[in-house]
Amino acid sequence: MVDELQPVSAAVDRGEWTRALELLDALGDSARDPQGLELRASASYGAGQFEACVSAWEEHHSLSLATGDDIDAARAAAMIAMYLMIDTGLMAPVRGWLRTAERLASGDDDAPAHAMIAMVRTYERFMCGDMERSRAEAERAIELGERLGVQPAVVIGRVATARITILDGNLDEGLDQLDEVGALLMSGQVDPLTTGMMLCELICAAQGLAMHDRAAEWTEVMERWRHGAAFGGIHGRCRVHRAEMLRMSGPTDAAEAEALGACDDLRPWMRREFGWPLAELGNIRLRRGDLDGAEEAFTAAYEHAWCPHPGLAQVRLARGDVDGAAALIDEAIQHPIRIPSKERPPFGDLYLAPLLETQVEIAVAAGDLDTAREASERLDSIATTYARSPYLVASAALARARTALLSDETDAAISGGNDAVAGWSESGAPYEAAVARMVLAEAHERAGNQEAAQMQRSAAASAFESFGAAPAAANAAALADTRPARPARERQSRDGVFRVEDGMRRIVFDGNDLSIRDLKGFRYLERMLADPDREFHVLDLVSVDGGTLPTRPTVDPTDEMTSVRGDADLPTIDDEAREAYRRRLREVEEDLEDAKAANDLGRMELAERDRDFLVAELSHAVGLGGRLRSTGGDAEKARGSVSRCLRYALGQLTHDLPSLADHLRASLQTGTYCAYRPDPMAAVTWQT
Repeated sequence: MVDELQPVSAAVDRGEWTRALELLDALGDSARDPQGLELRASASYGAGQFEACVSAWEEHHSLSLATGDDIDAARAAAMIAMYLMIDTGLMAPVRGWLRTAERLASGDDDAPAHAMIAMVRTYERFMCGDMERSRAEAERAIELGERLGVQPAVVIGRVATARITILDGNLDEGLDQLDEVGALLMSGQVDPLTTGMMLCELICAAQGLAMHDRAAEWTEVMERWRHGAAFGGIHGRCRVHRAEMLRMSGPTDAAEAEALGACDDLRPWMRREFGWPLAELGNIRLRRGDLDGAEEAFTAAYEHAWCPHPGLAQVRLARGDVDGAAALIDEAIQHPIRIPSKERPPFGDLYLAPLLETQVEIAVAAGDLDTAREASERLDSIATTYARSPYLVASAALARARTALLSDETDAAISGGNDAVAGWSESGAPYEAAVARMVLAEAHERAGNQEAAQMQRSAAASAFESFGAAPAAANAAALADTRPARPARERQSRDGVFRVEDGMRRIVFDGNDLSIRDLKGFRYLERMLADPDREFHVLDLVSVDGGTLPTRPTVDPTDEMTSVRGDADLPTIDDEAREAYRRRLREVEEDLEDAKAANDLGRMELAERDRDFLVAELSHAVGLGGRLRSTGGDAEKARGSVSRCLRYALGQLTHDLPSLADHLRASLQTGTYCAYRPDPMAAVTWQT
C-alpha cells in the first residue's frame, strides 16, 4: 500500500491537492488506511474542503481505535482538535477531542501526541482569555516538543509565550521573542501549515500593539510566502492582513478590493472569526465615507458574534447620532463581546485602546467633558505602557488634544495635535495624520491663528484626497476655503419599482408595469438603484449576490447575537457539512456536561455560546462550513462577470422596456467600480 500511496504523497508535497484527491478516489477503499486517510485530510484541507479534512481525521481516529492503536488514535484526536481550533472558533469540541487524546495517550509518556495536546491547549486557553493556563501549557508544549521531536509544538509554544509576555506589558522582551521565531520561520525549516499560521500570529501581535510599521514588514513577508506556499484558509488570512495595511497606507479602493476578496476566500473556512475580515471591510468603507457600506459590513460582522466597534459607533457619529454612538461605545467598553479569537487581543488594555480613542471623540461631540477626560487618561496610561508604539502614543496625544479643546485649553490642544500629527506621520498613517490636522486646525483657529488653521486644513484635504477619502477631503477643503462648495443636488419627483415579487422581477417605470423572469444582472441593478451615487466594487456586488454580505443592514446591534440574521439569500450547507455541525453540537453538549460536573462556570458559559451558535447555524442552514464559494475571488474575473450580466440585463430591458434601458445606460457607471448616477433632472426614487 505504501508504494500505491507514493504518487499521492508526491502530489500533496507539490501542493496539487485536487490531483491527490483524484488519485485517492481511484484507489478506493484500499486507501482508507491511516496513511491514506492522513493524506486525504491534507489534500482536502489544501483543496478548501475543511469538513472533509476533519472527517478524514475522524475516520483515521476510529480506524486506529478499532485496531487497538491507542497512540495513533490519540494523535488523530489531537489533529482534529487543532483543525477545529484553527478554523471554527468553537472551543467546546476542541476541549472534547483534547480530553480524548489525553486519555488515549496516558499510558505512554513518550507519545508525540502529548506535545500536540499541549500545543493546542495553549491556544485554546489563549483564545478564551485564560493567560496563566495558556502560559503554563506553552512552556509544556516547548518542553515536550523538544523532547519528543514535535517542532510545531515548540514554535507555537514560543509564539504564544511571546504574545502573553506582550499582554503582560513586557513589550521589549515579547517583541524580541517574536523576532527570534520570525527568523526561524523564514529559514524554511518549519512545515507550511505552522509557518503560515505563525506568520499570521506575528502580524496579529503587531496589529494588536498598533505597531503598523512592524505589521507591514511581516505582512510583506507573508505576502511573498503565500503565493508559493499558502493553502487552506491561510491564503485568505494573508489577504485580510494585506487589506489592513492598505487601510493604513491607502489607496482605499485597493484596500476594499482586498478585503472583499478576503471575505470571499475565508467564507468556507472561518466560522465565528469570519467577523474579522467583515469588520476590516467596514473600517475601510468608513474611511472612504461609504457609511451605508460600512454599516452593512459591521452588521454582518456582528452577526458572526464579532464586536463591530469602534467602527459601528463611528458610523453612528458620522450620521449625527451622537447619543446612539455614545451608548454603543459605552456598552462595548463595559460589556465586551467574549468571542474566542487569536486575531485580536482577547482582553485587557490593547483590546480597550481603540474603543477608548473613539469614546473620547464621541464624548467631545456630545460635550461630555468628564467622560472625555476619563477615557483620555486611561488611553494615556496604556500608551505609556506600550510607548514603543508610535500609533498608540499619537492616539493618546489626539485624545488629549480633543479633550483640551472641549475645556478651552488651546495651548494644550495645539501641543497634543502636533504630537499626534508627528506620531501618525512616523507610523505611516496618512489618514490618521489628516484627522489630527483637522483637530489641530480648530485649536489654531480658537487661538486666533487663522493662517495656521487654513494650512492644516489644506494639508489634511490633500492627504484625504490622495488616500481616497473623498467626503473627508471635500469637508476639509470647504473649511479651508480652497475650493467652492458643491451645489445642492435637486432631484425630480419620479417614482419606480424594481424588486422581486412572487419569484418574478416586477418593474414599474414611466407608466409601464412589467413582470419578467429575474436575472443576476437585475439583482446587481437592484443593489445600485437602492443606493444612487454610491460606488460598488464588483467584488461587493458578487458577494452580495452570493450571500457573503447582506443586501442591507438588518440587525439591531443591541439584540442577542445568536438571533440575528441578514436577509440575503444565503447558500445552504450541504449534507456533509450539516452532519459535521451535528457532530460538533454533540461534542459541545458533552463538554457542557463535563463543565457542569466540574462546576466550571466559565467553561459552561463558553460551551453554551458554542451551542447557541451551532443551533442558529443549523436552524438557518447557513453555509458557514459549506464549500460554496461565491464567484468573486478575483477582481478582474468579477469585473468581467458583472459586466456581462449587466449587459445581458440591459439587452432584455431593451426588448421589454426600452425607455428604462435608455435611462439606465445613461445613468450607469461600470467597470471595477459600478454605480447608478442618474442626471438630477431625470432621477428616479426606486422602491426595491
